[in-house]
Amino acid sequence: MIERIVVGKFAVNCFFVMCDETKEAVIIDPGAQANVIDRQVKKHEAKVKYIVLTHGHGDHIGAVEELKALYNVPVIASEDEDDMLQNPDFNESSRICDHAISFTADQYVRDEDELTFGNKTMKFIMTPGHTKGGMCIHIDDHLFTGDTLFNRSVGRTDLYGGSHQTLISSIAFKLLRLDDETKVYPGHGAMSTIGFEREHNPFM
Repeated sequence: MIERIVVGKFAVNCFFVMCDETKEAVIIDPGAQANVIDRQVKKHEAKVKYIVLTHGHGDHIGAVEELKALYNVPVIASEDEDDMLQNPDFNESSRICDHAISFTADQYVRDEDELTFGNKTMKFIMTPGHTKGGMCIHIDDHLFTGDTLFNRSVGRTDLYGGSHQTLISSIAFKLLRLDDETKVYPGHGAMSTIGFEREHNPFM
């Protein structure tokens, strides 16, 4: 079960993903409004196992510390995003958030690492470009792309750790190799599929 929860002034897509059989769940990119996210967790009587971050920008991590304290679960991020998470200037929280955010993840992952929740497996795909340690999360035929790939667009690359060439290479060599039917859940805006982006995304 996948639910999109749009949070914060930047309308970030936070995703609540639960294994129906076990009710174990993960929260992807809790950018703000921890109370709203927790409401969905309680609604489904879910057992949160991980908080997972596609990248470390302030609009995607604003509710991490509050939810971690609430559920006492590990925070998962790419190992290349560590400096971003610890530096409020790098993660932009000192500029765009109500307070400066600085923390370390509990577990850092690398390309093709896997973690399970319930009967589901998350595979991590490193897709640098939007940030140095940006990554996507692949669960069955669902792909959570953060700010790497959007519906008909791609992430900005003018902030710390960004590189347009690296971003396009990540998409081309990592994401476009997935099946066309793979559903894309971006960090902002509408859902899509890999096949649709292959045909209609002007950056491709």
